[in-house]
Amino acid sequence: MSVLLKMKPHRNDGCGWSTALAVIGGKWKTDILWELHLGRRRFGELKRLLPGISERILALQLREMEADGLIRREVFAEVPPRVEYSVTEFGLTLNDAVTAMSHWGKAYEARQAVTPSAA
Repeated sequence: MSVLLKMKPHRNDGCGWSTALAVIGGKWKTDILWELHLGRRRFGELKRLLPGISERILALQLREMEADGLIRREVFAEVPPRVEYSVTEFGLTLNDAVTAMSHWGKAYEARQAVTPSAA
């Protein structure tokens, strides 16, 4: 059973841009979302798959993403307890947006490689 957390308030900019960036912002959230998109993961698996992330930051990012409805935390009644994280259907709706941003980022990198002063 997952504990429902209150979604944190995000600044309303009228078009949703600031809200979207606040929800997926942070160094690790898109990486975490990608790993969970590939399949259910336990905390230790995520830690191994994301070299450089601290346990504290991983736990914080997972809590925020759960509160925002992007991921699901499922606790199994076993000894020792097993916890698995997975992406929600709502979290999957970010795929198109993140893919578009990724394409833009790659195009920007290519442009910078050709004309560094064209930024």
